[in-house]
Amino acid sequence: MASAALCYSLASASTSLSSSSSAAFSNRVSDAAPTIVSVAPQVGYGSLKSVGLRSNNKATRLWNSSSWVRSEQRGGEASVGVGASGRSVEQSLEHNGDLLSTSTKESALILIRHGESLWNSKNLFTGCVDVPLSQKGVEEAIEAGKRISELPVDMIFTSALIRAQMTAMLAMTQHHRQKVPVILHNESERAEAWSAIFSEDTVEEVIPVVTAWQLNERMYGELQGLNKKETADKFGEDKVREWRRSYDIPPPNGESLEMCAERAVKYFVEMVVPELASGKNIMIAAHGNSLRAIIMYLDKLTSQEVIELELTTGIPMLYTIKDSKFHRRGSPVGPTVAGVYALTKELARYRDQANPLNGTSQD
Repeated sequence: MASAALCYSLASASTSLSSSSSAAFSNRVSDAAPTIVSVAPQVGYGSLKSVGLRSNNKATRLWNSSSWVRSEQRGGEASVGVGASGRSVEQSLEHNGDLLSTSTKESALILIRHGESLWNSKNLFTGCVDVPLSQKGVEEAIEAGKRISELPVDMIFTSALIRAQMTAMLAMTQHHRQKVPVILHNESERAEAWSAIFSEDTVEEVIPVVTAWQLNERMYGELQGLNKKETADKFGEDKVREWRRSYDIPPPNGESLEMCAERAVKYFVEMVVPELASGKNIMIAAHGNSLRAIIMYLDKLTSQEVIELELTTGIPMLYTIKDSKFHRRGSPVGPTVAGVYALTKELARYRDQANPLNGTSQD
C-alpha cells in the first residue's frame, strides 16, 4: 500500500486494503471481522447506569414497544444500561462469533466524523474536552445531512461530546423523512420519566439517539487545550507526531489509538452490531480516532494501515451489511449525483421512493 495517508473520500469507494501481520489487537479484530450475528444485548442502551423501570409507567411500555429500550429482568425489575457486559474487546468478538444465528436482512451503516469544532479552528488539541462546532462545522454537518438525505436512518449513535451530537442533529434536519432525532435519557429514573413520550403517533416520527462515552475521541491527556504548533516547537515535531500518529504510544497521561480502539470496537460489537443484525439502518456520528477504530474492524486494517487513515470532517461513509458481511460503498457527493457510491437495489429503491425524480429503480 502506498505510504501516503489514506483519505476515505470520494475516490476511496473502490479502494481495496490488504491485511498483513500487525499488533495483537489488530489481528484479533481482523480475524473476527466482519461478521454480523443476531444478538440480544446483555443490557439495554441509552445510559451508562442501570435504572429501574416501573412496570405501570405508560411511557415505559411505549418505549419498549418501539424497541427503543432493551431490558432484562433483574430481581423483578427491568434495568437499562449500555455496554456493561464486563467483557474485553476480544471476549466480545469471541462471544458474538459463538452466537450462531446470522442476519440475511440488508442494513445501512453511515459513519460521519463531526464537523470542525471551535478548537479545531484554533489548532488546539481537543480530545475529550467538550467543545462545540464552529460555524464551518455547522455548515459541514448540514452538508453531510444533504449527502445522506435519501438514505434510510432508523437509529443514531453518537459520542457523549457535543460536537458529535450537534453533527448528528444538524445532519438530520436535511433528511427527507423529517423525523425528529431525540436523545434517550436513561441516566436516572427522573431523567427517564421526565423525558417520556406518551404519544404512539409522535414516537413513529422520532429517531432514537443513543449517546455513549465509548465513542468519544481518544483522550489526549496533558496535550488537551495546547496549541499544536507550539507543542511541536516545544517537544519536537517527531515526538508530537509519535503521540498523534502511532498506534500504541499514548501522549502524557492520555490514550493511544490502541486504547481508544479497545473501548470503541467493543461498544460497536456489543451495542451497534445487534441493531444492524435486526435490520435497522444506523448512523454513527463520532470522532476521527473512534471511527478509525471502527473502520479498522470493518475493513480488517492492520495497525499500520489504520494510523495512515485520514477521515475528513463532515464527510459520510456508507457501508451496507448483508449475509453477515460488511461492504464499503464509499462517500456520497449528493443525493442525485450518479456513480458516487454503489447503491444496492434496496437502497436505490428507497432513494427512488424518497424522490421519484430519480426514477431509476423499478424492481
